[in-house]
Amino acid sequence: MTADHVFTALASPARRELLRLLLDEGAQPAGRLAERFDMSRPSVSEHLKVLRDAGLVAESRKGRERHYRLEPAPLMEILDWLTPYERFWREKLADLTTLLNEMDDDDGS
Repeated sequence: MTADHVFTALASPARRELLRLLLDEGAQPAGRLAERFDMSRPSVSEHLKVLRDAGLVAESRKGRERHYRLEPAPLMEILDWLTPYERFWREKLADLTTLLNEMDDDDGS
């Protein structure tokens, strides 16, 4: 799965909320997940399909129910991609902190 698929899946607030529910509460049947949203069950199923296609959730069947669980590996790939940008912004914020501290020192002299 490509990073583009993962970013597309994460673009939707509803899909991010589905991931949060699976992270916080563990694997669940689609029906229980759908109860948490103010949208039709088929709409929630479509969101789950996008997440599944992006590799962010796995689906299994138990009787007539489809159960979903979080698959974090694609998120780790995104984290790896984002890490250089995080370092960049941490350095910029550290530089800003240094500048502000120097300005405070100059005002107190």
